[in-house]
Amino acid sequence: MTAAQSDDDEVEASRAPLMDHLMELRDRLVRSIAAVVVGFIVCFIFVDPLFMFLAQPFQTAMAVAHPERAGEAIELINTGAFGFFSVKMQIALFGGIVLAFPVVAWQVYAFIAPGLYKRERMAVAPFMIASPVMFALGAAFVFYVAMPFALNFALTQEVTDGPVRVTYLPKVEEYMGLVTTLVLAFGLMFQLPVVLSLLGKVGIVSSKLLQQGRRYAIVGIAAFSALVTPNDVISMFVMAVPVYLLYEISIWIVAAMERTRAKEEAGTAVTPPAP
Repeated sequence: MTAAQSDDDEVEASRAPLMDHLMELRDRLVRSIAAVVVGFIVCFIFVDPLFMFLAQPFQTAMAVAHPERAGEAIELINTGAFGFFSVKMQIALFGGIVLAFPVVAWQVYAFIAPGLYKRERMAVAPFMIASPVMFALGAAFVFYVAMPFALNFALTQEVTDGPVRVTYLPKVEEYMGLVTTLVLAFGLMFQLPVVLSLLGKVGIVSSKLLQQGRRYAIVGIAAFSALVTPNDVISMFVMAVPVYLLYEISIWIVAAMERTRAKEEAGTAVTPPAP
């Protein structure tokens, strides 16, 4: 029996009626939602420390833009009676999604795994580890590069002398909305090498195809950056550049996989059969 026939038999054996697939999908969704709810509850208990942590990029930018005010308390405006409570709910939901991300990713994988060949499941497994790592790198990039850079630019536009003064005092809901949106956006966009490498591993995309699609990738990255960042060119540029670099890194990774696969196939072809 050939390897292809063995793979086909394995997938055929894992087939299930449509109703069974729908019930499994329901169970996977329930588990994913439950993970988010549990993460939400945990994060709401610790919402005050989380709020202080999310405010760090503003503190960093303030220390750079106004060294004389380093160490002073930053000021965020709350204009609604329940505005800050809504912000806490938003922070808890954001934290719940982040905490539940590995569980949700595993539920997605567990749902599609029966429809994959064994070699495809083995190819997916390493990327299940790489995915949360890249999400964390995207979040770190927001906290230590993107947000301080954008906020520092905003603070340098202040007018502190003269008859008219302009001070940057962001609303607390606007600031926290910006931070959480950028963390999720960068975390997802930093999955680009993981997704493209996985597609290259299973042979769906090639390095040549990715190279030919550069112009479309640039347009898509620019459009996504303009959608999720504030309405200024600086923030869009700060997001688009690293994401495009990740696209180029993905091309390099896929090309390296292709070279490794070609060497393995060549070695198999020249190896004489065992007596």
